[in-house]
Formats: sequence, structure tokens, C-alpha cells
Amino acid sequence: MADRLRADAQRNRAALLAAAREVFGEQGLDASLDEIARRAGVGNATLYRRFPTRRDLIAAVFAGQMTGYVELAEAALADPDPWQGFVGYVSRLFEIQATDRGLSEILVTSSFDDDERLITLKATAQRGAAEVIRRAQESGRLRADFTRQDISLLMRANAGVLRSSTDPAVWRRHLSLVVDGLSFKDV
Repeated sequence: MADRLRADAQRNRAALLAAAREVFGEQGLDASLDEIARRAGVGNATLYRRFPTRRDLIAAVFAGQMTGYVELAEAALADPDPWQGFVGYVSRLFEIQATDRGLSEILVTSSFDDDERLITLKATAQRGAAEVIRRAQESGRLRADFTRQDISLLMRANAGVLRSSTDPAVWRRHLSLVVDGLSFKDV
């Protein structure tokens, strides 16, 4: 019987994580925990037993998604054209912001700097971003004064663009303007 309970607990945990990914993606990190439990098909007590705090749930959900953020830099570095790798990297970041409100909030804020998993993944992603930037600059296509911190500024700006528009594709226009402004075209 203990195995059955354990399997049920695992299913409940997986259902909660899937529901939380969906709800946080739609509504952001302040989304209703009641809604998450409802979508997972479990009671609130089950949610709180598995994840005693909102922060615990958010960290569990986004540790996996932050791995994808790390992989963005890896994909950009694998592109033989450093400029195209950089543009692909920034494009994907903007797209993530447009399609996953919760992950966007995690990437833009530092309010979860007390979770070791997220700290480690964010640091790895930032090292990758710095390398993507360095390669694009060395190719002569990216402004020499662009820094990794500018990625954060771009993301904050894009978050504002997304919040202030009803057009879900507005990020593409913003991206086009940003990329044009960062590029040395005569190279």
C-alpha cells in the first residue's frame, strides 16, 4: 500500500508542477495558488503539503525552465555566425517573455536570489550570455560598449512593451528596432 501512496504523491506533485507552469505562464508569479490546485485536480492541502510556500513552488517550477535559459546561450554559441547567434539569443529571450509571463518575471527580477538552484542556473546563463556578446563584438557586428547588463535592460524594456500593448506580437517590432540599433551594418 505504501507504494501506491508514493505513486499517488508523485502524480500529484507532477500535476501540481504542470498546472503551476501553465498558470504562472499565463498570469505571472502572483497567480492564485487555489487556481493551480484546481487545475492540478488536487486540494489546497495537497499543494501546501508538497510546496509549503509559494517560493518553494516557484523554485521547483522554474528550476527546470531556467535550464532552457542556459541552453539558449549554448545554442547561440553553437551558431557559426556570432552575430546570428546573438540575434537568435535575444530573439528567443524576447519570445520567452511574450509567451511565458512567469519565466519572464523570474528572468527580469532578482527576487529569487535565495534559491541555490536558481542562483546556479542564472549564473551559468549569465556566463553564457557574456560569451555570446563577446563573440558578436569580436565579429565586428555588435557595438563594443554593449554588456551583459544591457541584456537585463533590454528585457526590462521588452517587459514594459508587452505590458503596455494588446498586440501579442509587439515584441517582434521591438526586437527589430533593438537589433538594428545594436548592429554595425557596414561590416
